[in-house]
Amino acid sequence: MKTLLVEDDDRIRAALRLALGEEGFEVVEASDVAEGLAAYEREQPDVLLVDVMLGNSDGRDLIREVRARSQVPIIITSARGDTTDVVAGLEAGADDYVVKPIVVKELAARIRAVRRRDAPARSDTLPTDVVVLSTGPFGLTFSGTGGWLRRGVDEVTLTAMEFRLLVELTQHLGQMLSRPQLLERVWGYRSSGDDRLVDVTVRRLRVKLENDPSQPELLVTVRGLGYRLQVTT
Repeated sequence: MKTLLVEDDDRIRAALRLALGEEGFEVVEASDVAEGLAAYEREQPDVLLVDVMLGNSDGRDLIREVRARSQVPIIITSARGDTTDVVAGLEAGADDYVVKPIVVKELAARIRAVRRRDAPARSDTLPTDVVVLSTGPFGLTFSGTGGWLRRGVDEVTLTAMEFRLLVELTQHLGQMLSRPQLLERVWGYRSSGDDRLVDVTVRRLRVKLENDPSQPELLVTVRGLGYRLQVTT
């Protein structure tokens, strides 16, 4: 599996290259946004591993550039997991994150997991019918097996994780799903983990579903518990 590692610290980059190589990954290196984007275009990696702060450049800029072109899985790294760095990276379009210092075995498992999540879901796990989420000339319809969300006749682009989250919510239409449930079913975590992954992806999905994301009517919050997808007319 080809992994593009974008990290400005030479020692960390060299150590991760060697350690990930021992785990069976082919590692391509870059040290800043410009190098990272060039390497992405040249190498077409399977996964990107991007440091949030890249010296004089911002890893989130790279994430936005790549996400505008591709839905390739992206994992961000941050030395400060308790700050807004992680949330900002996820908002930019990353699918997952790890906090430094990095445990290589855990990182390798995360890379493999994000690739599995990026793979097409089995057809028997997807809703077979087109689901009408809202009506009217600009109503929303969703097909899990077709792999599309449409507003009226226009298709709405979803990231892999947004699609999988919408599939899970559609399969439990009208039911509340807790954050731990969504983490396990969508991201593959088996504990409560970090709710930020769920909350940020819900916010991104609302932008594509709701007429007013600040006043959601489709994807609603069940305060203190989780989220529920419901049909509107």
